[in-house]
Amino acid sequence: QVQLVESGGGLVQAGSSLRLSCAASGRVYGITAMGWYRQAPGKQRELVATITADSITGYSDSVKGRFTISRDNAKNTVYLQINSLKPEDTAVYLCNAQIKTTPWRSANDYWGQGTQVTVSS
Repeated sequence: QVQLVESGGGLVQAGSSLRLSCAASGRVYGITAMGWYRQAPGKQRELVATITADSITGYSDSVKGRFTISRDNAKNTVYLQINSLKPEDTAVYLCNAQIKTTPWRSANDYWGQGTQVTVSS
């Protein structure tokens, strides 16, 4: 019924920028909160940024000042602008969204498959 697809990752040099996108498709009645997670090799999954339906944002301390999350409700898409990339930012970046498929049901949690970001020194 619902699919999340991330894009925009790649291999980049330290100090450069990337913009990640995550688009929801299928039966989407409404999306409440959305967020970006990342998982580096040998480490646990980390929540890096969130955005509510009213565009209230939150960030982990490790990315404040460098990452910006935003959303386009008309396109059912969330973005993550990443600036001043560091080698420690290397990870698989995963999109998460709480999505209503019908107006009478509560939102369910959906995940994308991830996009790889690799930052070289």
